[in-house]
Amino acid sequence: MVKARTSAAELVGSGHVRVNGEREKSPGHAIKIGDVITVALDRTVRVLKVTGFSERRGDAAAARVLFEELSEAKRN
Repeated sequence: MVKARTSAAELVGSGHVRVNGEREKSPGHAIKIGDVITVALDRTVRVLKVTGFSERRGDAAAARVLFEELSEAKRN
């Protein structure tokens, strides 16, 4: 969604992120497998279901296998 942790924290701080339908206020909130994350970004809304975690940070391709896209905006 964004390239840097600081950008992600700014999205949370500005109220653009929901976890399981509740507006998230803390960038450090723990996420679990099965949580649904809603992000308003660039005039679109993406809804993602967390399906896994990685031991280490990786590129965008590696991250794509860790969530299921539920929103219509990015489905092909």
